[in-house]
Amino acid sequence: MLTLTINRPEQRNALRMDLLDTLAQTLTEHADDPDLRCVVITAAGERAFAAGGDLKELDAIRTPKQTEAMSKRGRRALDRIRQFPLPVVAALNGLALGGGAELAMACDLRVASRNAEIGFLQGQLNVTTAWGGGIDLVAAVGSRRALELLASARRIPADEALSLGLFDRVSDPEQSLADCVRHFVAPFVARPRQVLEGFKAISTGHRQSVHKHLSGTEQRHFIATWIHTDHWEAVARANAKRTKKN
Repeated sequence: MLTLTINRPEQRNALRMDLLDTLAQTLTEHADDPDLRCVVITAAGERAFAAGGDLKELDAIRTPKQTEAMSKRGRRALDRIRQFPLPVVAALNGLALGGGAELAMACDLRVASRNAEIGFLQGQLNVTTAWGGGIDLVAAVGSRRALELLASARRIPADEALSLGLFDRVSDPEQSLADCVRHFVAPFVARPRQVLEGFKAISTGHRQSVHKHLSGTEQRHFIATWIHTDHWEAVARANAKRTKKN
């Protein structure tokens, strides 16, 4: 088992683009490891798995060309997860919000601590999903439920996320997340690699067909909403609120 840890706890593990690039490159380097059976992606600290994108980096993205480039770059990184030849498990130690929710949903399976929450909060900033996360959400819970979760832009606690099928396992009250993950992946580790590759190939084939039909639609609407004044007005309000709180 390969464990990759996002290590920016003081920034609530915000997702910089170079961090996503490194994640993708690391997966590429380990794709043919004959001893590997699964990958776990987690994060440092107890507050956040990834509480969105890096605000300073995102604030500089203003033009349609810049927005399209950012969307494609993030999607390429998350596609490395979707297309990895073996199961990839997200171990959610805390909040998975916005881009962090998209990262979590790009993984095949999700194990969470009891304090974890997932939320597609993009709607709070008057923007849509950028990296394929909206498509993954529809595939996971169906179009009707996904529409409600996207439009409400609410944070979903662990127990509700489990019942919706967003999470596959939530740790017991006295159980650590690491222990929960170990128990969850134990059956995977026991399987021959070629068997896991076969199962993942079926899953990947289905996901790719869905993304092929919907990725252009998602990207087009993301660009339109990102450059719209409604988005930047919402960003300004959020920044003012954050500054006042600090």
